[in-house]
Amino acid sequence: MPRPSKDQYYLNIAKEVAQRSTCFRAKYGAIIVKNDQIISAGYVGAPRGTKDCAERGYCLRDELKIPHGTQYEICRSVHSEANAIINAARAGANVLDGTLYLYAENGKTGERVDAVPCYICKKMLINAGLSKFVGSSHDGSLKLFHVEDWVSEWKQGDILDDKYQYGRDQNIKENLKSAEEVRNNHQDAKEFKSLKEILMEEGKIEDFNGIEQA
Repeated sequence: MPRPSKDQYYLNIAKEVAQRSTCFRAKYGAIIVKNDQIISAGYVGAPRGTKDCAERGYCLRDELKIPHGTQYEICRSVHSEANAIINAARAGANVLDGTLYLYAENGKTGERVDAVPCYICKKMLINAGLSKFVGSSHDGSLKLFHVEDWVSEWKQGDILDDKYQYGRDQNIKENLKSAEEVRNNHQDAKEFKSLKEILMEEGKIEDFNGIEQA
């Protein structure tokens, strides 16, 4: 068996981290490496001490048919990249100029999917001062991105112009809207309804006692 490259070695570790995920939709694991040392790790899951999707037995986003990569205010989980950055802060570790490795697979089928940060995590990686991002992909290859290139791209274009977008491959498979469609079709009635109204219409409000409209 050939010796894995250093990038593959770290992604293999991120894959193990991903197995701790509590999200129904996705198993994502992230580690942050600096000076060839792992300084932090994170997986996708609910905030510390709160009830996660695995414990509740269902996913809010699945129930509401929310496309991947959109409307993350309606999600119980914190993404693995964000958790890795948060865990580094809790430990007093400096992530500046580090590399984040991300492994991803479909939480339902176990199939590998393209590991690309969502817009929120991408902004966190930029502001945290990470220098590189290495992600797994559906075909087993690795994708390397330089964070400074993301900054340059967003200076010239907008975030929805990104070539690689989180969840695009899964939205196609599951026949869900893409982020672009959500933007272009903002007349969709659900965009203007509260979570409580949507759940009441779909007959699921009994599972969410106590939710009040803002």
